[in-house]
Amino acid sequence: MSAMNWVFYFVVLIGVVAIMRMRRSGQVAKKDAEEFVRNGALIVDVRSPQEYSRGHLSQAFNMPVDQIEMLLPNKVKDKDRVILVHCQSGLRSKKAKDRLNRIGYSQVFNLGSYERAFKIVSGRNL
Repeated sequence: MSAMNWVFYFVVLIGVVAIMRMRRSGQVAKKDAEEFVRNGALIVDVRSPQEYSRGHLSQAFNMPVDQIEMLLPNKVKDKDRVILVHCQSGLRSKKAKDRLNRIGYSQVFNLGSYERAFKIVSGRNL
């Protein structure tokens, strides 16, 4: 294998690692999330209603990311309540966390993807 091929594979590997780290950045630690769930945290699925209807966590409320600033205050008056948000990949839930922080919710945590949220909330693997 030529040096050029090794360089190509190395660059691809670095790219994959960078993408995975970006997806995971800002997500709550698994151990902390499990503790929050045990203590009754509110779980919010910020995917679209169509995505939610195709399968969701039984404990999760659906509040699409683009409507969360309007919907959540009607359900949660206590801005210090622990809220765990998740979506399909973790990107919309990061956006939802940022939006809720901006309107004063101080205990919002990003669970990340639906798959990760399922594992944490159910305490098992898919």
